[in-house]
Amino acid sequence: MRKILLFVAFAVFIISCKHETVIPEELESPQISHECDSDTVYFVNDIQPLLNATCNTSGCHDAGTAEHGVDLSSYAKVIQTGEVRPFRPEGSELYEVLFESGDDLMPPPPQSALTSEQKELIRIWISQGAKNNGCIDDCNLESVSFTSDIQLIISNNCASCHTGTSPTGGIAFSSHSEISALANSGKLMDALMGSNGVSQMPPSGPMDDCNIDKITKWIEDGTPNN
Repeated sequence: MRKILLFVAFAVFIISCKHETVIPEELESPQISHECDSDTVYFVNDIQPLLNATCNTSGCHDAGTAEHGVDLSSYAKVIQTGEVRPFRPEGSELYEVLFESGDDLMPPPPQSALTSEQKELIRIWISQGAKNNGCIDDCNLESVSFTSDIQLIISNNCASCHTGTSPTGGIAFSSHSEISALANSGKLMDALMGSNGVSQMPPSGPMDDCNIDKITKWIEDGTPNN
């Protein structure tokens, strides 16, 4: 009888720990390099802003709501509650759930699904070890383009609310013409800066200075579709 009880206790322990990933103490704070590698996906620069714009929102997977026990507000929480398996994107719930359908799809309808480029960012980050990394690099404003810079910035920070059949506030960021029209009217910068009585966007927090500088430069250049 004692052996049976010990076996049951051990089984319960294993099940309770099955999905828990231990975060090494040295990784609780991001490892920041002073040079950005174009072949590396960084959690601080790429993944957390993407999650903030699409999933780490009120009523979903922010710290206050943590829908279904998933909290995507910090690196440790992303790893633990998103069941991320470093180097194994196909075994990581954070990545696999992006390809579900119906009510299991994340983000859930009516929010727009992540783009193939956004899914690929998450896949590469996990395959590279799902590190708590970041980089600081000079903000290059010499060759800002819509395709390489503006579209990616908008996609990572705004697309979750402002795409699809029912975009928030009736404002869509699905194409160059839509984004350009908002930029030329001044409404885009008003939203990013919280000026002229417009609430600051994105709601998860101000966009970083480099992204704002790139959008400003693109507007000054005449919002080209380049």
